[in-house]
Amino acid sequence: MAEQAAGPASAPGIRALLRSPGYGRLLLVSAAVGVPVSLAAFGFVSLEHELQHWVWESAPKALGYGRAPWWWGLPALALAGLLLVPVVTRLPGRGGHVPVHGLGGPPTLPVEVPSVVLAALVSLPLGAVLGPEAPLMAMGSGLALLAVGRAQRAASPRLGPVMGAAGSTAAISTIFGSPLVAVVMMVEAAGLGGPQLTLLLLPCLLASGVGALVFTGFGHWTGLSIGALALPVVPKAGLPDAGDFLWGVPLAVAVAVVVVVAQSLGHRFAAFTAQRTGVRTVICAVLVGLCLTGYAVVTGRSPEEAALSGQATLGQLAADPQAWPVGALLALVVFKGLGWGVALGSLRGGPIFPAVLLGAALGVAVGGLPGMGVEAGLAAGLAASTAAITRLPVTSTVLAAALLGAQAADSMPLVIVCAVVGFLTATFVHRVTADAQEARQAPPRSAD
Repeated sequence: MAEQAAGPASAPGIRALLRSPGYGRLLLVSAAVGVPVSLAAFGFVSLEHELQHWVWESAPKALGYGRAPWWWGLPALALAGLLLVPVVTRLPGRGGHVPVHGLGGPPTLPVEVPSVVLAALVSLPLGAVLGPEAPLMAMGSGLALLAVGRAQRAASPRLGPVMGAAGSTAAISTIFGSPLVAVVMMVEAAGLGGPQLTLLLLPCLLASGVGALVFTGFGHWTGLSIGALALPVVPKAGLPDAGDFLWGVPLAVAVAVVVVVAQSLGHRFAAFTAQRTGVRTVICAVLVGLCLTGYAVVTGRSPEEAALSGQATLGQLAADPQAWPVGALLALVVFKGLGWGVALGSLRGGPIFPAVLLGAALGVAVGGLPGMGVEAGLAAGLAASTAAITRLPVTSTVLAAALLGAQAADSMPLVIVCAVVGFLTATFVHRVTADAQEARQAPPRSAD
């Protein structure tokens, strides 16, 4: 349980903490670690983005196709599964944790970082319906722990978790579109208060700021793209009215249910791949490829829209929502949602980015209903989907505001309400599902 917020009685503890020489050295180490971690993260996301562009843009054109053909996802995902097998079965760390288990857990050990990087680079560019955020956080955590050393971690038990969190925030400092999102996520997920919150907050904030500076500088210098979650163009929104809330609240409920259903599917496939991992990982990768193929066949559109993390598709959707028929949006939710659910339990990557696209697609799909605009639907879908997948309503609100940019101020009342509704709905459905599962597993009661 999280500690209560610091009050007057805890103020001396905070002052003593901030004045202690050890904490000052911790802040210096956090700032110093932020530079190499961010450089490594920049190289990783730039390479992943370039590989993704080659697989889904350059290679089809080189073969004479104007875009990726409808069948492209099948061989791409089959190859991803085959390449992933030795990583998840033989290397230390098994390529990182299974995405359906979330972003939490203990810090990644340095020896596990190579498998995390390899698993992400063979999964994400080839079309795994997952994001780069989890591998980035694991890589940042492991590199930060490498900087402080095992002996120092053993001498100070709190050093490892704090440095791991600082490394993670440095690694994802701009992948969410704003370094502040990463800091809020780490703090809210930690569930701490008082001096412990201060102990975690300042190193994460410092490392994230340094990381954002490195990302920005190297992005301008090299001209490479990192494919951050961003909306270059956002539909102009006004202040939400009663119709926006009347449609927005049930939309948030529906989005949360979609996310939870996909997560439940992910848990089933995680159990499926726990045994005979090699063969079953390939089977799951092919199933993801079939979902991409199904989307392309049903809609006549590119399978790339349903593949990958959804960063590019999200930008296209926000820039020109009228170019997307409602049928195509619903097909995207169905096929990408199924592919995402399978990938959550079998491949390697992050769970957040695809959920954001699914929420945005549902929001735009209902945006044409009487009394609701596309702009309001987009804002509501973004907030509800992020809250449902992360179970962090404050982080979800900050992320939606960062994505909406100049339109965030007017949309904020609707964003907050939908983030809370999405969070509560996901919590309720998860609880009902867990209770039902416990009831099924409970031994039958003997008759008196």
